[in-house]
Amino acid sequence: MERVISRETIEEILIRTDIQTLIGGYVTLKRAGSNLKGLCPFHSEKTPSFTVYPQDNSFYCFGCGAGGDQISFVMKMEHLDYPDAVQYLAKRAGITVVDVDNNGYR
Repeated sequence: MERVISRETIEEILIRTDIQTLIGGYVTLKRAGSNLKGLCPFHSEKTPSFTVYPQDNSFYCFGCGAGGDQISFVMKMEHLDYPDAVQYLAKRAGITVVDVDNNGYR
């Protein structure tokens, strides 16, 4: 059976997971105006092209095109599929994930 996690649970995980703190655990980030820059963890580079946008809870690398939110970052860094990345972030945020069926019922 396909694993389905409620939209509300995913939204709560994203709210409770500060993208700057999450990515800062993997990448050294330096302030660049209202954003943060660092060396991309997904490809080899000498000049930072990896940008974190705290106000949008997103990231983007101008070198390799990787981008997304907290979940997509964890998927790439930890080599996880979507449900496992959600579970990883939920555990980190102290949230219990309850699976629902395809009709939205627990």
